[in-house]
Amino acid sequence: MSAKISFVSLGCDKNLIDSEIMLGLIDENGYIITDDFSEADIIIVNSCGFIMNANQEAIDKILEVADNKTDGCCKGIIVTGCMAQRYQDEIFESLPEVDAVVGTGDFEHIGDVIKAILDGQKQIKLVTDRDHTLDETNSYKRIVTTTGGFGYLKIAEGCDNHCTYCTIPSLRGKYRSRTMPSLVREAEILAEKGVRELILIAQDVSLYGKDLYGEQQLHTLLKRLSEIEDIKWIRLLYCYPENIYPELIEEMSANPKILHYLDMPIQHSTDKILRLMGRRSNTQGLKDIISKLRSAMPDICLRTTLIVGFPGETEEDFSQLCDFISEIKFDRLGVFEYSREDGTPAYKMPHQIEEETEARRKDEILALQKSISAEICAGFVGKELEVIVEGKLDDEDDVYCGRSYRDCYEIDGFVFFNSSEELIAGDFYNIHITSAGDYDLIGEIIKQ
Repeated sequence: MSAKISFVSLGCDKNLIDSEIMLGLIDENGYIITDDFSEADIIIVNSCGFIMNANQEAIDKILEVADNKTDGCCKGIIVTGCMAQRYQDEIFESLPEVDAVVGTGDFEHIGDVIKAILDGQKQIKLVTDRDHTLDETNSYKRIVTTTGGFGYLKIAEGCDNHCTYCTIPSLRGKYRSRTMPSLVREAEILAEKGVRELILIAQDVSLYGKDLYGEQQLHTLLKRLSEIEDIKWIRLLYCYPENIYPELIEEMSANPKILHYLDMPIQHSTDKILRLMGRRSNTQGLKDIISKLRSAMPDICLRTTLIVGFPGETEEDFSQLCDFISEIKFDRLGVFEYSREDGTPAYKMPHQIEEETEARRKDEILALQKSISAEICAGFVGKELEVIVEGKLDDEDDVYCGRSYRDCYEIDGFVFFNSSEELIAGDFYNIHITSAGDYDLIGEIIKQ
């Protein structure tokens, strides 16, 4: 009888794709995938290790599943992903429950590691080359775990930006674009599996192709992907503002399949803090690129993320950041408190900010953004939006939720509407917006 494997995927959507590839390779090796930890022979935890909170989440999950070594069938626990890469030498000592550690560049060998544990080996460490290039045929074997008609496409791995607060380059290696033909083929496979909304991800999607083709080629990739008939929407996540270029804006504006939505993490707005962060933006540069995007696409939904409490951020810096937010009025905005990560340049910077101050500043920005978001949402009342159905609410009769072009899965809001007819997740409907909340919209389905 084949061994049973359970899987836990933590962290970001980029990590999720690695998990889906591993699931495909596990299936190809003839193992049985189960959601029941108690009946699993091997449990894999694909960890995040970007910040300390993520590390703690992974540790808690490892300790939780480790109970199955005594109460279940578990013969081994494998830790993969960023925490495995970052703490490859400490995990066995701190977490003796773990039987194997697999680095970010080695997960394609997951089948070999499973076999070794089943053969009785312990404390297996497979952490070699973080700059490893993916065997692109393995990406075609992904077991897609997302539902509702959307899927992620990771177009590049790693990062070359070396922001002073960030551990990603040390965990994921240099920026490495996937080849365009392989991405088109993978998108075709996803479309065959029912994916209608394709979400492109990388540490910075706007840099796609520069390492392979000598210049940025995201606009060309978008054109190729939009030729896939069954792909209706293409969404872009994580474009660094300084790397957004004219041909990309032109393609987004002209191509009807490219959603007028952009996740553009600026992290801060003042020249001083951006310089300390190692970012190449400045206040005026941010305003200029936002102006260009809104001029080309007046209906564009701009999302950003910020870090508050970075070393040296004074009350004046924070006040200027709040003024910037009030002026720009981002449609969507997330805030992180600065996390002091060992091994980063920012770790040793003077003038570290107290946690209480970080928390207060985060709350103030979230309150400010709430009022901005409510104002923007109110502006959609009376308008019509196309929505992809997510599903039906469990505790409400005939109430469905969906996402418009303005709403990315898991990170943005919803459009709620009634339907007496059973709707299928992943289908598209036009919704007349009748009212608005702070982040969500409410409407009525327009009969076809």
